Amino acid sequence: MFGLVFPEKSYPLDPTSFAQIDPTHWVLDVTTTVGPGDAYRSLKEACLFLINGLSLPPDKALSLYIKSPGGTTPFVFCGAIHPSRPSAILSLPWPDSSDEGGDSAKIGVSVEDLAALPAVVDAAFGVRVERMALRVGESLFNYMQSFCRADGASLVVPMDIMDRWYKKFLDRAKRDPDYLKGDKFE
Repeated sequence: MFGLVFPEKSYPLDPTSFAQIDPTHWVLDVTTTVGPGDAYRSLKEACLFLINGLSLPPDKALSLYIKSPGGTTPFVFCGAIHPSRPSAILSLPWPDSSDEGGDSAKIGVSVEDLAALPAVVDAAFGVRVERMALRVGESLFNYMQSFCRADGASLVVPMDIMDRWYKKFLDRAKRDPDYLKGDKFE
């Protein structure tokens, strides 16, 4: 019915890699993919996809959830796919873990009514947009700060600072296609 891959971290996993809880719920112990401890935090995103278009009714969605280790840590919704959106790259915003309980990080997949998810199907996209906007803003601010001089309570920057930053930003993005993706964004 579905597959899951952690870009640059794993080969595609099919439902047989998951423990099936019931006909509509599956759970993956993440330590089987990346190892014990906090290695699960290296998984920043996952691509969830339908294997074929006939495997899910048009009124259903396949939702992805994550759970950090800890007995009381809840599952957190990351996004969903459905027959008209058969794949998606979803951010994995791992919540802080508690030290209670000895379980490991988990990924859950669930078949749910599409009508129950209208406002949250693209939640992960919104998180990615917010992160990228923050990174772009930080990059501009840091660049401007390196050229400014103090004038009382204000910072004064050259008039062409935006043009220079934008050119540098585009050059860097062309040289390194992963520039906006990871933690190395400056």
